[in-house]
Amino acid sequence: MQVRHPDRGPAQDASDGIAVVIPCFRVSRHVLGVIAAIGPEVSRIYVVDDACPEGTGERVRAECRDPRVQVLRNASNQGVGGAVLAGYAAAIADGARVIVKIDGDGQMDPGLLPAFVAPILAGEADYTKGNRFYDLENIGRMPGLRLFGNAALSFMAKISTGYWDVFDPTNGYTAIHADVARLLPAGRISKRYFFETDMLFRLNTVRAVVVDVPMDAHYGDEVSNLRISRVLGEFLFKHVRNFGKRIFYNYFLRDLSVASLELVVGSAMLGFGVVFGSWQWWHSAQAGVSTPTGTVMLAAVPVILGLQFLLAFLGYDIASVPRRPLWPARALAHARRP
Repeated sequence: MQVRHPDRGPAQDASDGIAVVIPCFRVSRHVLGVIAAIGPEVSRIYVVDDACPEGTGERVRAECRDPRVQVLRNASNQGVGGAVLAGYAAAIADGARVIVKIDGDGQMDPGLLPAFVAPILAGEADYTKGNRFYDLENIGRMPGLRLFGNAALSFMAKISTGYWDVFDPTNGYTAIHADVARLLPAGRISKRYFFETDMLFRLNTVRAVVVDVPMDAHYGDEVSNLRISRVLGEFLFKHVRNFGKRIFYNYFLRDLSVASLELVVGSAMLGFGVVFGSWQWWHSAQAGVSTPTGTVMLAAVPVILGLQFLLAFLGYDIASVPRRPLWPARALAHARRP
């Protein structure tokens, strides 16, 4: 694969510094095939055995002859996030520039890896992720429950992460520049099924640019460990928590803008209108009399104005999705240091 690097000019071999992390838990039947399909553009492959009961790491050690492969093992099961972060740490320590995460269950095509890496090396993105919803034919092949669950989770993720232009947040096919990975608080990122979505939230707090990459998913005899019905409540709670944090960080702690004022005024007016109107309605119903027109307007006007302020805030928030990648500027700053 030939790519153009923004601060080095001509196209060159992208194998310089591209690493792949494969978290492994109950994927012993598929992982060797995944490794075999990874092309020569990758310089290192980290197989992270997340205390797998099938002994996936030992099987890779015994049967894989690829010199690029290094097997890591978590002493206890950390979840997909814990396994990926262990791989990130090893790749960064070994000098990787771009780190790609591919699942070991065979659902992700390693042949798509150049499409995930190219926007990062071209200086167009800090983080890329797969999106299985571009191709209508591919959507038709997706199991119905998974389709509905992903649509619901995607909507919640847009609100909580601030990346309004990305979809399919639980997609685990990702790539990140090592300089950006260093900025993330690894100890505070969710380690289990919420990992990919929490990564997006953390990336927004450092204003990283995220780009979707169209992809197909392969559904074979692999068994998914994720059950949407089991995690929906947990995900909803964490989305609400992350939304509150994001709003506080971006609109009150790090900056104050017109949008901050719109949010405060809009929330206050909407809250007053709803509470006042509800109380007056209840009071009138108890007394068996009609609510005076002036009282109705006193409740309706704050509700209408409050909604207008909140819609203005929403428009500002959607327009403020990060557009300028972090890592080229950081690389330039490091290069200029004496």
